[in-house]
Amino acid sequence: MQMSTSIDYFFQRRDRFPFPDFFTDVHETWEILLKAKSFLKEFLVEPGIKENHGICKGEAPALYNEYYIGEGTVIYNDVTIIGPAYIGKNCELMPGAIIRPYTILSDNCSVGHGSEVKHCVFFGGAKISSLAFAGDSILGASARIGSGVITANRRFDQGEVKLRDEGERKSLGDSFFGVVLGDSARIGANSVTQPGTHIGPYSWIYPLTNVRGFIDAEQHVYHPREIVKEPAARLELKP
Repeated sequence: MQMSTSIDYFFQRRDRFPFPDFFTDVHETWEILLKAKSFLKEFLVEPGIKENHGICKGEAPALYNEYYIGEGTVIYNDVTIIGPAYIGKNCELMPGAIIRPYTILSDNCSVGHGSEVKHCVFFGGAKISSLAFAGDSILGASARIGSGVITANRRFDQGEVKLRDEGERKSLGDSFFGVVLGDSARIGANSVTQPGTHIGPYSWIYPLTNVRGFIDAEQHVYHPREIVKEPAARLELKP
């Protein structure tokens, strides 16, 4: 399939996003992250909104700048939220989670223990497991990021991130850009996505896989693996 950055290709379940008008002038994936900044400035920063309707379990979270946290959202101890940030209803923020500025979490999202989410947009039901990093990324409805995953979001030379596929290059409009994960797509534990990676709906990236570029919909992606076993002398370890 030809490389695509159309939101219609990656995100058909836009009904699972809390603001229907958000996509009125948005057509490309990278425009979502730009819109998140302007939207949250208008929705939270300018009116100075600081509202937490969630349920705090353990010590109260550290809340900075502007934020909105919806009803039914459970916030465990040692969570840090640096606004502007919008967190919908019935989300789950596990211990030690960090939410950084310009993040939108739709309803029923989850951020695992010790994970960091920076300038991300999650559609409804998207989840990131424990000890993972999602930066400048977009997760479609019910998309999943496994434990220990790193979404690399900047090139070594700090240049503009471009999506590359079979010789074709497309600018993504910023020097910070992580991953686009389509509806119900999954990234397995301890995988790494290179800056600008686009993964189509229903595709699975198997654990320990390093991916880049454009992955079309309904693919299973993994590295060929061979497990080697060989005899070894018994060694008693020191107590």
